[in-house]
Amino acid sequence: MDTPGLPAKIDPDALTTVLDGRWAGLRRAVRAQMAAEDFKDPVDLDVEAHRAQVLEWLRLLARTDRPGLGFDPAYGGGGDVGGSVMSFEMLGFGDLSLMVKAGVQWGLFGGAVQLLGTERHHERYLRKIKDLELLGCFAMTEHGHGSDVQHLRTTATYDPATREFVVHTPDRGAMKEYIGNAARDGELAVVFAQLITGGESRGVHAFVVPIRGENVSGVEIEDCGRKAGLNGVDNGRLTFTQVRIPREALLNRFGDVAEDGTYTSPIESDGRRFFTMLGTLIRGRVSVAGSAGSATKRALALAVRYGEQRRQFARPDGEEVVILDYRAHQRKLLPALATSYALHFAQEALVSQLNDIAEDAPEEEQRELESRAAGIKAVSTWHATATIQAAREACGGSGYLSENLLAGLKADTDVFTTFEGDNTVLLQLVAKGLLTSYKDHFEDLSPLATARFVAEQLVEAVIERTSARKVVERLTEADDSDVLYSREWHLKLFEDREEHVLGGVAQRLRKAGSDPFGVFNDAQDHVLRAGRAHVDRVVLEAFVDAIERCADAEARELLERVCDLYALANIEADRGWFLEHGRLTSGRSKAVTAAVNALCADLRPHARTLVDAFAIPEQYLAAPMLRD
Repeated sequence: MDTPGLPAKIDPDALTTVLDGRWAGLRRAVRAQMAAEDFKDPVDLDVEAHRAQVLEWLRLLARTDRPGLGFDPAYGGGGDVGGSVMSFEMLGFGDLSLMVKAGVQWGLFGGAVQLLGTERHHERYLRKIKDLELLGCFAMTEHGHGSDVQHLRTTATYDPATREFVVHTPDRGAMKEYIGNAARDGELAVVFAQLITGGESRGVHAFVVPIRGENVSGVEIEDCGRKAGLNGVDNGRLTFTQVRIPREALLNRFGDVAEDGTYTSPIESDGRRFFTMLGTLIRGRVSVAGSAGSATKRALALAVRYGEQRRQFARPDGEEVVILDYRAHQRKLLPALATSYALHFAQEALVSQLNDIAEDAPEEEQRELESRAAGIKAVSTWHATATIQAAREACGGSGYLSENLLAGLKADTDVFTTFEGDNTVLLQLVAKGLLTSYKDHFEDLSPLATARFVAEQLVEAVIERTSARKVVERLTEADDSDVLYSREWHLKLFEDREEHVLGGVAQRLRKAGSDPFGVFNDAQDHVLRAGRAHVDRVVLEAFVDAIERCADAEARELLERVCDLYALANIEADRGWFLEHGRLTSGRSKAVTAAVNALCADLRPHARTLVDAFAIPEQYLAAPMLRD
C-alpha cells in the first residue's frame, strides 16, 4: 500500500517551532541554560552524594527567575503558571531527581502555600520558598491512604484554650510516607490532616508544620532509604506526636477556625470544599505528565541514534544492515515516536488551559481541567514506561549499561505511574467526570458513591449516539485507499469508540439497584476503557489542531504522516474491540496493519529529524554507545 511521498530532507527546526508552541521563547532560554551547565548523569554516585548534587543544582536553579514563574509578582514571582509548568517539564531532559525535588519545593510545597493559604502565609513564606531560603515538603500521602486522600487519618485538633492545633498521628497507617525533601533537607511541611474543632471533623485541610529546628519536638523523621530510582530525592516518613502549631498555621483560603473554635468556610459542603482544594493543586500532576514526556523523548532520541549506526547481519551483497532499517525495529520505535508527538501537543494544550483558566471559573470548567490533567498524566506516564523499555531493548546490551542512560531513565520514571495519582484511579476519575457532569453534591470518589450517584443522576445524553457513528458506518465499506489516511475517519472512529464505551458503562451502572458496589466493581474494566478512549480522542484532536498551526509546508506534510501513524497504530492496538463492534471488517483490519508498516517505511528516513526536532541539549545525549 502506497503512502503519500515526503520530501527527501526536512528541516528539524521547522518542527521544533511547532513543538515549542506558545512558550517558545522560554523553552529556548531554558535549553540555553541547560546546555551551559556542567551536567553529568549521576550513574556512579551513592545516595548521599546524589542528594547533595541535586541540592546543589537546585540552588543553581534558584538563582534564575524560573522557580518563581508560577508565583504572585507581589512576592518576586512571574505570574506565569504555564511557563512555570513548562520549565519543570524541560527539567525532564536531565536528571529526573532534580525535576522531582524542584517540583516538590516550588510546585507542591510552594504551590500549596500560595493556592491554599492567604496573605499572611504569602507574606511570611513565598519569597523565602522561591529563593530557597526555606526548604519544604508536601505531606499528603500516608502509609494507609494514598489515592484515597479524603480519608487520611492524621488529625489536627483545635485547642481553644491555647489557640493552637494539635497535629497527631494516631497509628502507623496515618504515618506520612514517601515525602520528598523530608529525610534530609526540609524544614517545613504542608501537612494534610482531618481538621477537628468543637468535637466535629470538617474534613481534610492543610497546615504549615515545622519538622526541623531547635524548637521542634514531637516530630519523628525516618529516611525511606534507597529506592529503585530518583535517589537524588530525600524521601522520608513523618510521624507527629501531639505537635502543637499556632491557629494561624492553617492554610485558610477555603476554611478557617476562629479563636473560639468556630469553623467557617466560603464553601458549605465538606465534600465540595475538599475537591475544590485538591483541584487547585493539579500543577504537580500536569508537570509529571510533561516531565515523563521529556524523559520519553530523550530515550527515543538515544534509541533512534543508536539504531542508525548499529549494524547487524548482512544483505546478499555482503553489506551489514543498519538495524533501524529492519521493519521490526521500526515497529518498536516509530509508533512510539508518533505517540510522543501526539502527547506533546496534548500536553501543550493542557498547560495552556491550566494557565488561562480564571480563578473564579465555573466549577464545571475547573472539573474538566482536572479530568483532562488526570487522563493525560495517566496515558503519558504509561507511555513513558512502555517506550523507555522498548528503547532499552532496541539498544540491546548497550542499553542495559548505566553509562548509556536508558537504565536510569527506566528506573526514575517507573514510579511516575503511581505518584501524583495512581493511573488506574486517575482513569476512573476521567470516566466519573464524563458520567456525572460534575454535580455539586457528588462528594466522594469511592466506587460505592460513584455507582450510587450514576444510578440516580445519569445524564441521558451520554448514551445517545452521535454523528460519528453515521460517518463510521458510511466509511466501513468504502475503499481502503480512500479511508485509511482520512483524518475524518480517524477522528470519527475515535469519537465513536468513546461514545459507545461510555454508553455501555452508563447502561451497566444504571442497573446498580441494591448492590451498587458490586455492579461498579464488575464494570470497572469498562470504566477504565471509557477513560482511556476519551483521552485517546482528546490527544488525537490536539495533534490535528497543532498541525493546523504549522506554517512550514514540508514540516506540515511530515506531521500529517506522523499523525496518521499515531491514529492507525492506536486503531491497530485496539483492533479486537473495533472488530467485535463492527467498526472494522477483517479485511480492513489487515489493511490497517499494512498501513502501519507502510508508514514506518515512509517515516524511516525522517526518524533522526523527528527526534532532533525535540532540541534536547547534546550533553543529555552523550552516551558512550553513540560514539563513532
